[in-house]
Amino acid sequence: MTTTTLPESWRPALEPVLQSPPLRTLGGFLQTEERAGKVIYPPRGTRLAALEMTPLDQVRVVILGQDPYHGPGQAHGLAFSVQHGVKTPPSLVNIYKELEADLGIPRAAHGNLTRWAEQGVLLLNNALTVEAANAGSHQGKGWELFTDAAVEAVAARPEPTVFILWGSHAQKKAARVAGLAHGPHLVLKAPHPSPLSAYNGFFGSRPFSQTNAFLEAKGRGTIDWRV
Repeated sequence: MTTTTLPESWRPALEPVLQSPPLRTLGGFLQTEERAGKVIYPPRGTRLAALEMTPLDQVRVVILGQDPYHGPGQAHGLAFSVQHGVKTPPSLVNIYKELEADLGIPRAAHGNLTRWAEQGVLLLNNALTVEAANAGSHQGKGWELFTDAAVEAVAARPEPTVFILWGSHAQKKAARVAGLAHGPHLVLKAPHPSPLSAYNGFFGSRPFSQTNAFLEAKGRGTIDWRV
């Protein structure tokens, strides 16, 4: 990964981080892993997809995930999203259930959330790579500095934005952003949509209608949550 792969709109905020020693170490780690024959998801060329599909100046909503799916053909650079033709993961099934209960949008037959990203929904994982079949394997390798900087760049903008924080992991990440709770933004917190916690308050949290009501009130339009 080099600075030349960084989308133009994000460069002022993220280029200095990408050139920092921890990120250079991360780049060396990824190269070493791949040379050793390990399979890394998502594939090269899609690891910054969330930033490419959602330019900084177009972000209206931020949804934070943990790390990419670690099964074959699933991850393509967007948090919670999977490629077309791949079975919808359980957490996304629950997201669709809440979307249907909240806005009456029928559950999609696929799990690709590209349409959200194209409307200004930044679907950002905490770590942007993972070793195949080894969940969380690239946490703590340096990605956090990079993705923290991305969240901070959005929070620093004056445009009112919605931060949807599902689960303690996302909430702890956002808590590191100075002033997020006191800026012009809306912060929505709920348990993670995984089957282990969805019934503890995720269901019934109505994030989608709250998001659209806030954005519309602030003159930023609404998100068409259909995929």
